[in-house]
Amino acid sequence: MAVLVTGGARSGKSSFAEQYAMRVAGRGIYIATCQPYDHEMQERITIHQSDRKDSGFRWETLEEPFDAAEQLIRLEKEITRDVGKGDKPPAVLLDCLTLWLTNWLLRIEQEALGASRLEQEISKLLEGIQSYPHPLVIVTNEVGDGIVPAYPLGRVFRDEAGRLNQRAAAICDRVFLVTAGIPVELKSHAFRWEQL
Repeated sequence: MAVLVTGGARSGKSSFAEQYAMRVAGRGIYIATCQPYDHEMQERITIHQSDRKDSGFRWETLEEPFDAAEQLIRLEKEITRDVGKGDKPPAVLLDCLTLWLTNWLLRIEQEALGASRLEQEISKLLEGIQSYPHPLVIVTNEVGDGIVPAYPLGRVFRDEAGRLNQRAAAICDRVFLVTAGIPVELKSHAFRWEQL
């Protein structure tokens, strides 16, 4: 069962996602997509790692800035094998989609890989999410509520992030919006055209 957790910066979405994972499984696998581009980002990563270590919950961290889909495929095989032996599946926490998207946008721009490459990678990741049979919690940022970015790559990122979030939400069983530390489950409250 896949769960998407979205919200703005410092909304509490990652904390909620970790708490959710800790309640649905006895251990967790954390797929971290962040790359330490500078000293401040490295400090943030170190704090997050320390917080997970101090949580009392057993986390295994996989640093994966690009190949999250491949990690899900690999984990599905390993975990399904272990479940067949009687083990309970761990919760997998993918944090976060928008950092993963940033990594790919920068790589595509730097290596001139072409716009179609992004769609290939997005499709591959969404297929991996949709077919993953064990507890999966995905964090993403809600970036479209602010001002229009002043530079082209920023606008591309905002638009692609919005489309990626919509596509991920469509295939996830539950979607939470976290604002000011308060999670609200969206799918159960979603408007349905047949209600008219």
